[in-house]
Parts: sequence; C-alpha cells; structure tokens
Amino acid sequence: MIQRILSAVVALLIMIPIYLIGGLPFTITIYLLSILGLREFLKTKESKNELPIFVNFISYMALTFLVLLNMTADHLIFSIDYRVIAGLFLVLLLPTVLYHDSKIYSIVDAFYLIGGIFFLGTSFSLIIALRNYNMNLLLYLAIITIITDTYALIVGQLIGKYPLLTDISPNKTWEGTIGGTIFGVIIATVFYHVVVDPSLSLTILIPITLFLSLLGQFGDLVFSAIKRYYGVKDFSNIMPGHGGILDRLDSLIFVTLGFMFFISII
Repeated sequence: MIQRILSAVVALLIMIPIYLIGGLPFTITIYLLSILGLREFLKTKESKNELPIFVNFISYMALTFLVLLNMTADHLIFSIDYRVIAGLFLVLLLPTVLYHDSKIYSIVDAFYLIGGIFFLGTSFSLIIALRNYNMNLLLYLAIITIITDTYALIVGQLIGKYPLLTDISPNKTWEGTIGGTIFGVIIATVFYHVVVDPSLSLTILIPITLFLSLLGQFGDLVFSAIKRYYGVKDFSNIMPGHGGILDRLDSLIFVTLGFMFFISII
C-alpha cells in the first residue's frame, strides 16, 4: 500500500503542473502516454505470439495519427476522415496475406490491433480535446474515476464479502463497487456544481455522474478481462503498486468516451 501511495504521489507531482500549463506540453505528455499504452497493449498480445516488427511499426504510426489528429481542437466534436479509417483497416489487414502464416500474423491479430488502436487513439485524442475545451471539465471526469476507484478499494478492503466477478477480477466486491460509486458520484457532483457549471440541474447532473462512475468501473473490468485472457497480472510495471498506463487509465478511457454522449447537455 505504501508503494502504491508513493507512486500515485509521484505521478500527481508530474502531471498536475503539466495539466495546469496545458497546450503543447500537455498534448505531448498525453501522446507519450498513448504510445506507452499501445506498447503495453502490444506486449500483452505478444505474451501469446510475437508480432512482426513491421506490424508494430505501422501500429505506432496509426496511433500517432489518430491521437494528434485533433491536437489543436478546442471543441468536443471529434472528427475523423473516412480515409483514415480505410487506411487503418488496409495497412493492418493486408499483412495477413503477405506473411502467409497465421502463426506469424493472423486475421485475429489484425482485428485485435485495429480495434485497440482505434479505441486508444480516439480516447487519448478526446482527452487532449477536453483539456483544450475546458480544463475543469476534464478534471471532473478524472475526479469521477479517481474517487470511485479509491473508495471502491477502501470499502472493499474494509467490509467487502461478496465477490463481483471472480473470473475477471477476484479482488473486487459488490460492497466496494457500491461504496466507490456513492463517494464518486457525491464528490464529483459537488465539484461540477461548484466549479464547472452551477446552473446545471442536479436532476441531470447526478444521473450522468452515476452512469460515468459505473462505466468507469465497467472499463476497469474490460481491461482486466483482456489481462486474464492473455494470462498477465498487469499491463506493465511502470507505476509500482499500480501496474501500467492502461492499468491506471482504464477507467478514465471509458469515462471519457462515455461522456461524449452528454456533450450536448452538460
């Protein structure tokens, strides 16, 4: 637990100044985090079979393009050219024929990479766009994930008895999920109402925050399912006590995507 706290403190000391500065430093930082996240995603896949170097290279190039596509955007309407989507499919599907060996690179590998790159690229690009649009709005989403995760852990350790999904995440409990959701919704709602927009009705804000809190926990379970499938404990050990970039940002990735459903009303 001490190691976990120290890692979190170090991460916050690095990220808070960058977050406050915003602009190019923040964009570069998020881009680097996305690259590290993709590296973890690829290494997890390679725990079963190693991917060709060329495929790894075009995966990083595709992610770079997606993340930086809207780097100067100051609005919350994510736009992407159909040619980008077509290119992503073509450059990752064609090698399945060129390598002539499914043990080296298969159609399953191709769709794993297409889905992962598009998913991560869109998510990290939206994080940059959100910071450009309203730094307090992105902070609201971060508070949802941080408070929910923190109190889910605390409540689960204190009174957790009933496992949530033992096959995916054996340490998670129903008590922790409920406790994390309650505290996450209360604290994030208060922050939004006081700092972001006091005029937004609580009858709208509370259900949205509740949905995002639950979605973040669902996202955590999705990434846990990926790890269990490939037989790894953590995506990496870049943050001792926490795991990798995807271990730490899994909830925020889903919350950011989920928030896009509400951009017209919040």
